[in-house]
Amino acid sequence: MNEFIKVCDVEKYYGEGNNITKAVNRVSFSIDHGEFVGIMGASGSGKSTLLNMLSTIDHVTAGHIYYDGLDITALRSEQVAQFRKYNLGFVFQDFNLLDTLTIEENIRLAMTLHGKSKQEIDPVVHGMMSKLGIAEIADKFPYQVSGGQKQRCACARALVNQPKLVLADEPTGALDSRSSMMLLDTFTLMNREFHATILMVTHDAFSASYCGRILFLKDGQIFHELSRGEKTRREFLNQILDVLALTGGDSGYAD
Repeated sequence: MNEFIKVCDVEKYYGEGNNITKAVNRVSFSIDHGEFVGIMGASGSGKSTLLNMLSTIDHVTAGHIYYDGLDITALRSEQVAQFRKYNLGFVFQDFNLLDTLTIEENIRLAMTLHGKSKQEIDPVVHGMMSKLGIAEIADKFPYQVSGGQKQRCACARALVNQPKLVLADEPTGALDSRSSMMLLDTFTLMNREFHATILMVTHDAFSASYCGRILFLKDGQIFHELSRGEKTRREFLNQILDVLALTGGDSGYAD
């Protein structure tokens, strides 16, 4: 693996004068191509703010973020839009599907917006739906399928343009336990089969146990890091729970 993302002394402040909140405080880390990295932390720890800066949705107050050597903190607004379009895929908690389009049309739309032809789109979309187990619901509308199926549609949409990074913000938050497991298995497939680099923000220890590495945030800073290595997912889950217990963090199990 080689270094893909490098975050250097990033800070994010909100407010002004004497009323300043330091959401992210001098955070530095790197992510290699093909890694599946989780970011954990209690509410207010800065994890979503960090994800928003990595996804160019929010600006850093100080510091730099590099993608393959490109400093995205120095991009102008029109450059940011292009960078996001051609490099990033998103999986949101609330799916963000268009109810007036079928499952297949929602996925095709992502490629159509990139100016791809029907000849280019057809094999990619059909192959992706087949691999993610949603080919049989291609003609159904989002309101006709389960939450887990909607989320797998969102995963397919995030992957069809082969983004360099897939960003997932609490992707299991709106799902029941069975759908959550199916989605997390889908992420594992995306990571192993499609070699997708994935960054997932979660407060849930079970979801985090699917990652290869986890960064723990507290008060806007990274205070601990775990790597799964050769451990089983159960062993890794126990390690995560141990860290959360030491810090008084939320395991997600009480939700």
